[in-house]
Amino acid sequence: MTTPDRVDSLTAQWRAQRPDLDVSPLHVIGRLHRLADHLREELVAEYRRHGLGEGEFDILAALRRAGEPFAAAPGELARHTMVTTGAVSKRVDRLVASGLVVRDADVDDGRGRVIRLTTAGRRVIDEAFAAHVANEERLLAGLTPPQRRTLEGLLREWGASLGV
Repeated sequence: MTTPDRVDSLTAQWRAQRPDLDVSPLHVIGRLHRLADHLREELVAEYRRHGLGEGEFDILAALRRAGEPFAAAPGELARHTMVTTGAVSKRVDRLVASGLVVRDADVDDGRGRVIRLTTAGRRVIDEAFAAHVANEERLLAGLTPPQRRTLEGLLREWGASLGV
């Protein structure tokens, strides 16, 4: 028997107030919402330990994943981080000020710019990403490997059905 949680309590209250509605979606969406909030807090706390915000971590990670020479145009970064080019620009400004990236001229387009990891930036993202993966492992520790695979498959199918 599973111990009732806050979502069970909220659902029971809604069921009492609105017996005409099937509030069963709250059991899934409510828990996912609560989990997402908790996970984001836990992930962001780890980024902060490395002097990064969530957006800066995303930019550095996108550059690191790109491989040598660890550089990308702002538009590419926007696509890989799913934010606007304006948001990328603000994040890059902070990273430039921190010495973790530089803006270089694009060798293929003299008018364009590319964002490139510095040596310090590569060190920071390598350390931060290793800590991030360990943190995610810690957050998943309550699930067995088969449960993780099942959850992964369900989330993949659900995401595909929603087009995300």
